[in-house]
Amino acid sequence: MLQIAQIACRQEIPDRYLEQMMTSLRKGGFLRSIRGPRGGYQLTRSPVQITIAEVIDCLEGEEISHNIVKGLSPEFLALNALTTRVKLKLAEHLEAISLQDLLEECDHYVKDQTMYFI
Repeated sequence: MLQIAQIACRQEIPDRYLEQMMTSLRKGGFLRSIRGPRGGYQLTRSPVQITIAEVIDCLEGEEISHNIVKGLSPEFLALNALTTRVKLKLAEHLEAISLQDLLEECDHYVKDQTMYFI
């Protein structure tokens, strides 16, 4: 269980901003908050069950699609189609990555930074 002050200090994030993020994640069903002097936040599911795509959707909200207005230039339409394809590929990629995958990658970097002194 972690408290906001610990997370904010460790990640160098302002407390208020982190509180907003944690509230969104709690309302999204990713976290549960526990009150009291030893309170804090816990995940409601195992990290392997939470995808990065889910977290991003929770924090940023779903993107609003705009209808393309007729009469736009072919260049604009081509770029818009490209953007749509890139967003779909990104979404597929993020859905394939779990929070556990990200934690394991972080652990890998921590191990790489370990120094031994004699």
